[in-house]
Amino acid sequence: MGHLDAVIVGAGIAGLTAARLLQAQGRRVAVLEARDRVGGRVHTMRDGRVTDLGASWIHGIDGSPVAAAAEAFGMPTIEFTVGGYQPDSRPIAYHGPDGRRLSVGEAAQFVADIHELDAALVEVIAASAPDASYRDVTEQAMAARMRDEDRAQRVREFLEHRAEEQYGVWIEDLAAHGLDDDSIDGDEVVFPRGYDELAARLAEGLDVRLGHVVTRVAWADGAQVSTAGGQFTADAVVLTVPVGVLKSGAVEIVPALPAVNAAALARLEMNAFEKVILRFPESFWDEGVYAIRQQGAEGRWWHSWYDLTPLHGEPTLLTFAAGPAARATREWEDARVAADVMRQLRRLFGEGIPEPVSVHRTAWQDDPFSRGSYAFMTVGSTTADHDDLAEPIGDVLHIAGEATWTDDPATVPGAMLSGHRAAERVLGREIPIELLWTGA
Repeated sequence: MGHLDAVIVGAGIAGLTAARLLQAQGRRVAVLEARDRVGGRVHTMRDGRVTDLGASWIHGIDGSPVAAAAEAFGMPTIEFTVGGYQPDSRPIAYHGPDGRRLSVGEAAQFVADIHELDAALVEVIAASAPDASYRDVTEQAMAARMRDEDRAQRVREFLEHRAEEQYGVWIEDLAAHGLDDDSIDGDEVVFPRGYDELAARLAEGLDVRLGHVVTRVAWADGAQVSTAGGQFTADAVVLTVPVGVLKSGAVEIVPALPAVNAAALARLEMNAFEKVILRFPESFWDEGVYAIRQQGAEGRWWHSWYDLTPLHGEPTLLTFAAGPAARATREWEDARVAADVMRQLRRLFGEGIPEPVSVHRTAWQDDPFSRGSYAFMTVGSTTADHDDLAEPIGDVLHIAGEATWTDDPATVPGAMLSGHRAAERVLGREIPIELLWTGA
């Protein structure tokens, strides 16, 4: 097709955003996607049911470009404000270490302890050493605030689980500033028709080449992008592959990344975070709750379940194998994982609860085109690493994706905003992100 204005590597939300905005400005663009579908880590399984295997939530719709795009594209949503691992916000059934559901007063005390600790964490994190972990700062804050060891242990567990559910990583491996972006503005929502509808709408009218596995990107004299099917040349390239793929060497970058980008990449890592979706013939859990959570040692792996029944129209619970649990169960058969999850549910609800009628588990760790679910900040990383990874390279190569957006990494809005930024850098001027859904 001849020389292009830009080649976009990856048809996830970041790549589709960049391509759509550039094309809207009259640029000749091609999107090269290794998979046989668009969306990247926004992936919906449709097997008679609609199940989001990757991204599920918009974590706060206020000011979110994804929320605005979804509304413009006519995508229905359901409010489900609990995806940010909030301790309260919506009805949550807490169970103590003995399996008994906590009373209203006990749950309120536990939540109050968490809020007190979170308030203290702000100053502790701000004053933390460059090599401090999230474990270091939370322990320091607890030592100054919490005298009751049993209550402190319950909060400690919550903080461990929050690190795992937010970033799919053990608390000691997450940078002290790793949850600085952990804030929710407005309600959270999910998509009953599937999140991949967003990717499909963004891809409309674009030249997307599926099954094109990019093996090399050269940027010293214009862009040359190599695939098994041939080479593409352009004035610029926007590279949106996940951090796990960038670090694997599967895509050779020639010349190698400059020091600022390379150093930032070295301090970011891909996580281990898998969904386990269980569907049942009938509900056996408490009505009207958004989530079920258990405290204590039995909740080391399986501690939180989310009621997706309103979303799916049949009794459904979602839990996560996050961090250590995801790595330890990576080679397990689905039946073994389900049995392990059910053992914990039977602790809480009794031996008489039914077996699930179906179980589905994701395997993002083993996906060669993602190598994990999303990126996190390792110990020694700073929030600036997100922006540094995206620093333009020779005015030719632009790296985008959820890991490159400082204010809201590891999210679909972060990916979209990074794609918008990349498009503006290619153009050399600002353009409104609203062009994604207005077209003019």
